[in-house]
Amino acid sequence: MTTLDTSGRVIQGWSPEEPDHWDSRIAWRTLWISTFVLIIGFATWYLVSAVAPMLNQIGFDLSKSQLYWLTSIAGLSCGLFRLIFMFLPPIIGTRKLVTLSSLLFIIPMLGWFFAVQDTSTPYWWLLALSFLSGIGGGVFSGFMPSTGYFFPKRMSGTALGLQAGIGNFGISFIQLVAPWLMGFTLLGIGFVAPQRTTAGQIYVHNPAIFLVPWAIVGAILAWTLLKDVPVKANFRQQIDIFGNKNTWILTVVYLMTFGAFSGFAAQMALLINQTFGADSQFAGQFEDLPKGAAFAFLGPLIGALVRALWGPLCDKFGGAIWTFVGCVGMTVFTAVAALFLNPTDPDQFWWFLGAMLTMFFFTGLGNAGTFKQMPMILPQRQAGGVIGWTGAIGAFGPFIVGVLLSLMPAATFFWGCVVYFAITTVLVWVYYARPNAPFPG
Repeated sequence: MTTLDTSGRVIQGWSPEEPDHWDSRIAWRTLWISTFVLIIGFATWYLVSAVAPMLNQIGFDLSKSQLYWLTSIAGLSCGLFRLIFMFLPPIIGTRKLVTLSSLLFIIPMLGWFFAVQDTSTPYWWLLALSFLSGIGGGVFSGFMPSTGYFFPKRMSGTALGLQAGIGNFGISFIQLVAPWLMGFTLLGIGFVAPQRTTAGQIYVHNPAIFLVPWAIVGAILAWTLLKDVPVKANFRQQIDIFGNKNTWILTVVYLMTFGAFSGFAAQMALLINQTFGADSQFAGQFEDLPKGAAFAFLGPLIGALVRALWGPLCDKFGGAIWTFVGCVGMTVFTAVAALFLNPTDPDQFWWFLGAMLTMFFFTGLGNAGTFKQMPMILPQRQAGGVIGWTGAIGAFGPFIVGVLLSLMPAATFFWGCVVYFAITTVLVWVYYARPNAPFPG
């Protein structure tokens, strides 16, 4: 093998499984820069979930179904973008991938900045902006396999867990800071008029423009500091992952773990408002009803934190057992949450919230475990593709959850999830987690 040469843009002789052909400094630098950009990407993806609950308050006139669809479209496009990005790492390389991605985020940011300032903005354009926002989450299926090229298998759980978990913080970050950013004139741009609500002035456009300079910083860091590794595969070589049955089983699992994480995170604010809050049956009868925007960030914050922290434990004990524990917990606590979706008293909200936050905790376990399993079960070249593919399908979660909630009562949807989760849990036990399982990992 060629000796390790890290002087150029493309590293020569790179082989993480051989200590003499691996440079940990380059690996960790790649992880941290791409994770920084991924945080911005996830914040871009979920920008619509932070903005949508405020639209009717500032003069838009959107129905319950329209709002669910608006927050759902970003999930649909994210999944579609991931199907593209999953093929890019071995084709264009890490450096160009991360740089280009960061610059692309600016397009939907600027779009939302201008759109929400004009209440005559047509609904179709809001849907288009939601679709474009999905690119922020779409890059995940390029970043994760790309990062996987830089680390040995023994560290894959830690590296991928950190990147995915910290990247997921972008969801809770935008949902947490958006209400605060909407409260004042930002960066001295006082010529941009605030919107008005019954409670006073509000700057719904602020979160979008706040993200722009950070995306530019991310692009500069990626272009100047990242390198590529010589992993090459064309489209035909990459699609052989579909001949491996583990690709399909792990897709079902990740649609459960990340699909639920992303789907419920995107719809949580609307679900709270329409079940317990200002748009619920309790409106006008009780004071101090819960506001979805005040609680929506908690679930993804917990799930992302657990996913980031559990990587080392997955490296130590294997991913399968944690995937199984996560699936069991998700099944149980989704069922508990479903019991409170036909409330007779707004105080039942606290039981619902507790069950949902516990469910989010277990999504973190499931997501961390699943991404540890993939590099262990699959050949190296296939592992990257499967990570990209499963990430793409899991990203349809916000679309699936939003559409189904617009078509049926929330309780019905939740019980349907319980059935799906239970079936998936059995699959994980049979194939991966039980003693003498055929594919332990």
